[in-house]
Amino acid sequence: MFDLKPKKKSNEFFVLFEESADYFYQATLLLDEVMMDHRKADIKVKEINDLEHRADKVNDAIIDKLNQTFITPIDREDIYAIANGLDDGVDQLQGMLQRIVIYHTGEAREGALRLTKLLIESTAEIKRAAVLLNAISKNQNELLAITSKIDKLESEGDHVFRGELAYLFEYVKDPIELIKWKDLLEGLENTLDHCERMADLLKGVVMKYA
Repeated sequence: MFDLKPKKKSNEFFVLFEESADYFYQATLLLDEVMMDHRKADIKVKEINDLEHRADKVNDAIIDKLNQTFITPIDREDIYAIANGLDDGVDQLQGMLQRIVIYHTGEAREGALRLTKLLIESTAEIKRAAVLLNAISKNQNELLAITSKIDKLESEGDHVFRGELAYLFEYVKDPIELIKWKDLLEGLENTLDHCERMADLLKGVVMKYA
C-alpha cells in the first residue's frame, strides 16, 4: 500500500542518499591507499567488496522506499537516478581495485596518484551535496558551487590523464605494462567523468526545485 505521509519518507530518502554518498567517498579512500602502496591491494579489495555490498543494500532500500511512497520529495526519476549514480560509482571503484590485484601493477606513477586525489576531492563534494539536498531552496547557492567545483576537478583530471597517457606511449616500452596502466588510467578518468555526470544531475535537480 502507498504511504501518503511524505515527511518521514522524505527524510529517509535524504538520509540514505547521505549514506550512499559516503560509501562512494570511502571507496576512493581505499583506492588511494592502494595507489600509495600497491602491497595493500589484496587487503583493500576485500574491504571494498564488503563496502560495495553495503552500498547495494542502501540502494535497494532507496528503491524499496520509492516503490512504497506515493508522494516523494523530488521527482521519482531523480531519486532513482541519484541512487543508481552513487551506487554505480562504488561499482566502478571496486572494479578498478580488482583489476589492480589481477594486473599486479606495482608502484603507481605521479599521474595516477593525482587522478586518485582528484577523485577523493570530487566524491567529498558529492558527499557534501548529499547532506544539503534535504533543503534545496535554502542551499541552492552552495549546491551549485559544489557542482561547479566538481566540473573544474574533472577538467583538471582530463589534463592529467592526457599528460600521463602521452608519457606511457613515449617512455613505457613493455607493452603489457602499457596496457595495464592505460586501462587503469582510463578507469580513473571515467570515474571522474561519472562524478561530473553526478554533478550535472544534481545541478538539474537544484534548478528544478530551488
